[in-house]
Amino acid sequence: MGHTQLGNEPISRIVLASSSPRRKELVASLGLSLPVYILSTDTDESIELGWKPDYVVEQLSLRKASAAVHMLQNESDNQPSLVIGADTIVVLDGEVLGKPKDEADARHMLQRLQGRSHEVYTGVACVPSMNGETIVMHRMTRVWMKPLNDKQIANYVASGEPMDKAGSYGIQGLGATIVERIDGCYFNVVGLPLSLLSDMLARYDIAVF
Repeated sequence: MGHTQLGNEPISRIVLASSSPRRKELVASLGLSLPVYILSTDTDESIELGWKPDYVVEQLSLRKASAAVHMLQNESDNQPSLVIGADTIVVLDGEVLGKPKDEADARHMLQRLQGRSHEVYTGVACVPSMNGETIVMHRMTRVWMKPLNDKQIANYVASGEPMDKAGSYGIQGLGATIVERIDGCYFNVVGLPLSLLSDMLARYDIAVF
């Protein structure tokens, strides 16, 4: 088993504070020498009026990671861990679009996004479960969506793919067919900017390669 040092505590594992299968696959793709565990947290995702998008994702990712750290500290066999939390939002005209409440909400979001550009923000928080520095950062990617008619939107919503995704689309799935182009990190739109995460892990002497 690999080990790395953070302050005076040896890190023995990475804990991903997320139930997202997409983020799990992305972390696994890094091939880290440390084992990776998944710990889903139930956190407050409310935001204050006036919060800027970058602050929103940084705060929500930090909440997720901090909640996971609290859960780990209550375990009898708590291994020194680096907890990663992430949160993704879609922003259109300054308005934050989260996950749709229902199919009607998904259709409404896609009607607003079609034929236009928007921004996708993902915040990433790295929090040691013992002692050490907490790092919180974010990335932004601009996305242009194709023009879509009502039938195309209805068919996409009927596929079920939009229902658990910010902005009601997933670029890694069928949603790839409705995206015209992007400017920035693709993996940021998926939900975890790997380039940013690798830089953050390097601060803890965790090397991707």
